[in-house]
Amino acid sequence: MLEWLKTTFDLSTVAAKWVITGLLLVGLTLVRLAVVRVAQSRIADESHWYRIRKIMSYTVFVIGGLILGRLWLEGGGYGTYLGLLSAGVAIALADVLKNLAGFLYILIRRPFRLGDRVEIGGDIGDVVDIRAFRFSMLEVGNWVHADQSTGRIMHVPNGLVFTMPLANYTEGFEFIWHEIEVLITFESDWRRAQEVIQRALEEHAPHHDPIRAQAELRKTAAEYRIMYTHLTPRVYLTVKDSGVQLTGRLLVEVRKRRAVEDVVWRSILDGFALEPDVELAYPTVRTFFHDPIRVESNSAGD
Repeated sequence: MLEWLKTTFDLSTVAAKWVITGLLLVGLTLVRLAVVRVAQSRIADESHWYRIRKIMSYTVFVIGGLILGRLWLEGGGYGTYLGLLSAGVAIALADVLKNLAGFLYILIRRPFRLGDRVEIGGDIGDVVDIRAFRFSMLEVGNWVHADQSTGRIMHVPNGLVFTMPLANYTEGFEFIWHEIEVLITFESDWRRAQEVIQRALEEHAPHHDPIRAQAELRKTAAEYRIMYTHLTPRVYLTVKDSGVQLTGRLLVEVRKRRAVEDVVWRSILDGFALEPDVELAYPTVRTFFHDPIRVESNSAGD
């Protein structure tokens, strides 16, 4: 093919080489499409069809590279050819290079380590493997509630650390804040309800060492500006449409949210059962009549 091009075109000028390059690319693309279409019409197995399509793409790429190499290098255009080659490689391997860069970022900057629980791109999981092109997570959440495992392994490209928000549940401080919302009626004694909730939080909250917790916070604060005034459980009050909402806030270990919430709720319900002036609320509709209600009868003969 190259000999025919030499006899047809004057290859001594760069412009002619660019024209030939364009014609070659178009021709090879058309050949690939024709062969792929014929193969698709005769092969029913999807796996075989996928492999043949990949082989054809690689074959056309290699043939085109060899022909263009001879075309450009014969006239001494080494710099142009190498520039085209490097640009093509960069485009073709963009995702691969980005994943390798992400791997280096993970090794050097340490946004997470093996065993950490992270969230990236809306997916949550425990990191179980880190490799050159991707890291693997044991999925958490999704259709399973309270941050418990689904049993699935998720493979995440390393390059996503540059394009997606990344949250680390366990970096620096081993606890996260958890809130338990309790809604009681307006007629309830909210002070007694607050005492019951506060007592349940204090009884069942993880008994972490305050000195150790403060030391971990100081260590983390050396790199991130994290400031916590209180580490003990607290109850906050607000008013909702259907009643008074009391929100218990406490520190829990990352992987024990559901267990802690379970025992706290059991204690709260047992405590409310002993308080006749405290009732749980639910969405209700109330109607008030200011005038006397009159009942009229339209029956015949009245």
